[in-house]
Amino acid sequence: MVEHTLTKKQKKRLRKILLAGVIYAGLMIPDHTGALPSVFGNRAASLFLYLIPYLIIGSPVLRGAFLGIKNHQLLDEQFLMILASIGAFATGETSEAVAVMLFYQIGEWFQDFAVTRSRRSIKNLLDIAPEFANVEGADGSVRTVDPEDVLVGDTLVIRPGEKIPVDGVVTDGSSLINTAALTGESVPRSVSAGSEIISGCINGDGLLKMRAAKKYDDSTVSRILELVENASEKKSRTENFITRFARYYTPLVVLGAVIVAFIPPVFTGNWMTWIYRACTFLVISCPCALVLSVPLAFFGGIGAASKIGVLVKGSNYLELMANPGTVVSDKTGTLTQGNFKVTRVICADGVQENDLLETAAAAEGMSTHPIAKSIREALCARGCSSGMNTSIVSDTENRTGRGLTATVSGSKVYVGNEKLMEENHINFTPEKSGAATVVYVAKDRQYLGAILIRDEVKPEARGAIAAMKQEGISSFVMLTGDRKSVGDAVGRELGVDQVYPELLPQDKVARVEEMLAKRKESGRRLVFVGDGINDAPVLTRADVGIAMGSMGSDAAIEAADVVIMDDNLNKIPMTVQVAKKTVRISKENIIFALAVKMLILVLGAAGLAGMWAAVFADVGVAVLCILNSMRLLAFRPVLPGTA
Repeated sequence: MVEHTLTKKQKKRLRKILLAGVIYAGLMIPDHTGALPSVFGNRAASLFLYLIPYLIIGSPVLRGAFLGIKNHQLLDEQFLMILASIGAFATGETSEAVAVMLFYQIGEWFQDFAVTRSRRSIKNLLDIAPEFANVEGADGSVRTVDPEDVLVGDTLVIRPGEKIPVDGVVTDGSSLINTAALTGESVPRSVSAGSEIISGCINGDGLLKMRAAKKYDDSTVSRILELVENASEKKSRTENFITRFARYYTPLVVLGAVIVAFIPPVFTGNWMTWIYRACTFLVISCPCALVLSVPLAFFGGIGAASKIGVLVKGSNYLELMANPGTVVSDKTGTLTQGNFKVTRVICADGVQENDLLETAAAAEGMSTHPIAKSIREALCARGCSSGMNTSIVSDTENRTGRGLTATVSGSKVYVGNEKLMEENHINFTPEKSGAATVVYVAKDRQYLGAILIRDEVKPEARGAIAAMKQEGISSFVMLTGDRKSVGDAVGRELGVDQVYPELLPQDKVARVEEMLAKRKESGRRLVFVGDGINDAPVLTRADVGIAMGSMGSDAAIEAADVVIMDDNLNKIPMTVQVAKKTVRISKENIIFALAVKMLILVLGAAGLAGMWAAVFADVGVAVLCILNSMRLLAFRPVLPGTA
């Protein structure tokens, strides 16, 4: 019911509107039927009676207009309404003066209600903030603390129905967690020991214990709330245009009203008629239909995106997403799952598979790279642990875009790609592996063999790329640090238009710079999608940077303009749908409002439109534009292939 969605302020304003409306109707009936000629035939008595509903409904507007004058902000909509209604009283049109204020307040109330509704899908995100955390002590006791007091490594107890306070890893128990507030997905996700879980989700029926992996300020829920709070600060070009337009439009119309009020009567002598027309002119000129409905459309668009688990950091980025030309994407963790697995071990003569894996795992022991993790997992799966002793490793050196070198038990170990082998003059056997990544291993410049590692593509990736093309993108480009054979194989599998392989982080920036220079000729936007720390510079440089919010690095999420909370690539074409509808609705509002206002302005100046037409041009148009914007609240983009 509407009643349950109203704020206290809205309820109070609604009561005033209803009271003033009842009194106004009670005065209008005898006034227009001639039932009390002795009262309504007396101008002073009529003015006194109509001032009662006028002051009930107009006191906040009078107060706002006074503060505007005090703060040297004369030409706002409240000042225009006061000026127009006073002019109507002065010309004897007392009932119309009250009507101007009554319908203006009805429009304002409706606008406030609409804005509240449009904020709801975004404000719901504020409900994900956990209120407490249950920390388990060494003796098994549980104490309740503020989430901000949780330390990395603390053991937390998550009871059924409670919110997960910080990001972490499940250490005991199994349950289903509700991620709808973050990802927009209604299907709960099953978690058990070893599963990574993020803050803001709600635990189901099972009891969970987890180890805190991040502090509250660094956790997902805190980052989301910060993004939501800052989203309204970055306005679209359309919103900025409306702000600038209103700055010049309103003074010009007031000047026009002054001309209408004082120039024609000099020649006609009919002062009251032209003052009335000038007041009508002022009511029509109120720009509230534009200055409220257009930002509301973009706010509604951001809300529609948040419903599907996509956070847009500002309406300017939503506007840019409506006209994507080229989409450029990183490969690992973006188009692929980022879960590397060893698929094959190729040994040089006289080398055992376990020895090869142990040597590589020891060198990679301190690395957090997914490839290093896959090598260690493959070794553990074989029941070997001697290669996991990091105390025998020293002088580890990461070689960007090549691999790493380390000293293991006094021997120099090389683990990386062909470039690393060639740079160190190691005689190795190149391996053809298709879509697999080849990691070559050498010890004291003696080639030991190769480890083939495959990263599976995301199941939705191919369909998402096809859906992006249906939404109008001209090309999809993949950038990867992998060698050409791997990049080309993945590109063919996904239907990518162009692949740039074997790129270092600085090479990715250079490629994007080249594409940005070309896109200036078409006027369309370049969108970059990534998830890693090395993607942060490119995310910042692109017209729109999109980061994977679940698996993505903090640096990438911070640099991005749009964050996909569940890493689902289908959300990109869905966001484009939201953006296109938002821009289309905002343009409809602008064209409709300006067309109606200009028409009635001309008719009002000519004496062919009275105060009631002016009220429609102001309040009526504003309400219609707001209703048009509110369509975004019910809009839900369709997943590719499910239309």
